[in-house]
Amino acid sequence: MKVSAFFITLLVFGYLPNAQAQTLDAPTAPTGEAKDIPFIEILEAASQLRDNGLATNRLLEGGIFSINVRHIQGAETALQHGNITEVWVIREGVAVLSTGGRILDPQAGSGPGDFRGNAIEGGVERTIKAGDLVYIPPGVPHGIKETESIVYLNIRFELRETD
Repeated sequence: MKVSAFFITLLVFGYLPNAQAQTLDAPTAPTGEAKDIPFIEILEAASQLRDNGLATNRLLEGGIFSINVRHIQGAETALQHGNITEVWVIREGVAVLSTGGRILDPQAGSGPGDFRGNAIEGGVERTIKAGDLVYIPPGVPHGIKETESIVYLNIRFELRETD
């Protein structure tokens, strides 16, 4: 119960005011033991995002990786990550996802090779829904083009140089 209270506190108080912001003070991933995130905590995170008009709650921070719950309504900014791979596990809802092509009106993001823009031109559009898994490698423009509401787990990890 102590862990649940901690997560609820993070969900209620741990947000930046911007709807696209990440959670502040996300729990750090342990290095010497496994970490479980019960399904009820994922549901609570999604509910808090919907209720507060927020997009992202970081459940676990691991330095070179993070595990997030995301909720999108409408469209999101087109993004491209220079060295971040994303895996999405769609939990609820339906959306039109656009990947590939090029970002229109690109603006530099926070890292090398990161860009954001108004839309994607020449990409592949398809419908994603609950139960689907999406893999987005570094350098591939991507974004939810339209949705009434979609909730997904977003697992992000940095590309590392091969040995």
